[in-house]
Amino acid sequence: MTSGTQDREPFEAAPLDRSSSFYVAGHRGLVGSAIWRNLEAEGFTGLIGRTSSELDLKDRDAVFAFFAETKPRYVVLAAAKVGGILANSTYPVDFLSENLRIQVNVLDAAVEHSVERLLFLGSSCIYPRMAPQPIREESLLTGYLEPTNDAYAIAKIAGILQIQAIRRQYGLPWISAMPTNLYGPGDNFSLTGSHVLPALIRRYDDAAKSGAATVVNWGTGTPRREFLHVDDMAAACLHLLENYDGPSQVNVGTGSDVTIAEIADTIAGVVGFTGTTEWDISKPDGTPQKLLDVSKLAGEGWTSRIGLEAGLRSTVKWYREHADDLRK
Repeated sequence: MTSGTQDREPFEAAPLDRSSSFYVAGHRGLVGSAIWRNLEAEGFTGLIGRTSSELDLKDRDAVFAFFAETKPRYVVLAAAKVGGILANSTYPVDFLSENLRIQVNVLDAAVEHSVERLLFLGSSCIYPRMAPQPIREESLLTGYLEPTNDAYAIAKIAGILQIQAIRRQYGLPWISAMPTNLYGPGDNFSLTGSHVLPALIRRYDDAAKSGAATVVNWGTGTPRREFLHVDDMAAACLHLLENYDGPSQVNVGTGSDVTIAEIADTIAGVVGFTGTTEWDISKPDGTPQKLLDVSKLAGEGWTSRIGLEAGLRSTVKWYREHADDLRK
C-alpha cells in the first residue's frame, strides 16, 4: 500500500455490508465472543474466527498468511493477554511482550491487505492513575500510569498510537475504542487470573454454597469502578464502526460508578450469601477511581442499556451453568 491520505475515500456513516468477510480476532474471549454474538444477531454472514491453537497471533508469518488467505474487509482486534491485578503485577513482561506482538502483527497484516474498517480495542487502564474524573479521552499520556498494570497499559497505548499512525500514513479510517471494566458471559472466573467482578462472583458464590460465615476481599473496598456489560460493549463497537471516524480513541462505558464494597454487597445479595465481608488492607487497591467520560460516545448516538444488577444476575446465572467447564 502506498503512503499518504490523498487517495482515501471519504468516510460516510453507513451500515456495514452484512455479507462481507469480517474477522473477529479473539472471538472466543469475553469481548470477542460478545462481538461475534452481536454480529450474528445483526445478520453478518461472513464472520471469520480462529482459536489460538488454530492461529497464534504472536507468529508474524502465520498472521500474514491468514490475512492473505481470508482477505477480511472488516476487522475487530479484541485478542489480548488479559488478567487482574495479581497477574499483571506478577507477569509484566508477558503482558507487554505478548500484547505488543499480537497488535503489531495483526495491524501490519491488515495494512498489507487493505482492510477497509478496523476497530482496535484497548482498556481504560491506558489513562493516568490520577487522571481527573470522569476521564476524558484527552487525558491520554498526561501522567503516570497505575503501577500494578503499567506494562499492559503501555502495550495498549502503543496500539492506539499505531492506529493513529496508520490513519496519517495510509489514510485508512481505522478507529480505537477504550472500554471500562467489562463483565458478562464468557468472563475469566479463575482464582488467580480474573478481574475484580468475576473474582467476586466466584468468591461469594463459593461462600454461599459452602455456608461460609466470612468472605475476605483484597484492599479497602473504597476504590470506585465503572462496570459495563459486555453485550453493551459489543453493540457499541458496531455502532462506532458504522458511525465514527476520528483519530482519538473513544471511551465506552456507562458514565456511572460504584465502590468495590458496594459491588461486593450487590453480588453477595445476588448469589444469596448472608455472611459478613472483611477487607485485607495489606493487599493493593489499585487506582482510587476510574470513571470514564462517555460524552464523545453519547455524541455519536450511543448509550448503554443494561443495568448493573440485571447484568449481574444474568452473569451469575451463566457462571453457575458453566462453572464445571471454566478455568480454575
